[in-house]
Amino acid sequence: MRTMDYRPGSAYPTPSRRRILFGRDSLTYRALFAWFNMSRSVRDLIAERPGEGHLLFLLLWSDLAFFLSWTMRAVIVPNDKGVSIISYEIGGLLVISLLGRTVAMYLFVMVIGAVSRIFGGRGTWRDTRIAVFWGVFVTAPFDVAAALLSVLFANLEIYYPIFGASWIWMPPYYIGLLPFVWYISVGVARAQGFHKVSPIFLIMSVVSLVGIIGGMYFHARGLF
Repeated sequence: MRTMDYRPGSAYPTPSRRRILFGRDSLTYRALFAWFNMSRSVRDLIAERPGEGHLLFLLLWSDLAFFLSWTMRAVIVPNDKGVSIISYEIGGLLVISLLGRTVAMYLFVMVIGAVSRIFGGRGTWRDTRIAVFWGVFVTAPFDVAAALLSVLFANLEIYYPIFGASWIWMPPYYIGLLPFVWYISVGVARAQGFHKVSPIFLIMSVVSLVGIIGGMYFHARGLF
């Protein structure tokens, strides 16, 4: 049997590099674990009391995923209003993704923490930040996957016009919201000590649905 070459410069990862990327303490492993048990994942992360720098690191990675996904939708998806990769629009999207979205997430944590307190939540603002920022990090791949799906549909439209129907190509723009809402709801429920996830999920789903309908309305009016 041929053995792996672990010499410096080898194409194979060294055992230590494998542990860094896929070990039980790696972000890769922990994110995959969170997909199957978000509640316990948030509980363990809260117990570790990560620093603010680590939480901001998780949020910024999700910001980059957000930027990547919407750049693919704006540039790669062929349409009559295609945007160049080097343009004011993409530059503006980068600023919105890294600055605007970061500030918005901190404000979102403040709001959801305050509302949770009203309904008997016991988690601190820090616990809520951990739950939300970890949630946006572990759900970032879903948004990127949804963007890739929109790219696939746009290319299939060349051969199969049915993929140009709005009821087919529009859902991938927003389908990433479902895991986003669910995992954050589970995380917030754990952080605040709620026994049920459904009330938080229902409220966030309604808010997201209103946002989607509003987005589709303004898109139909040609405002964006």
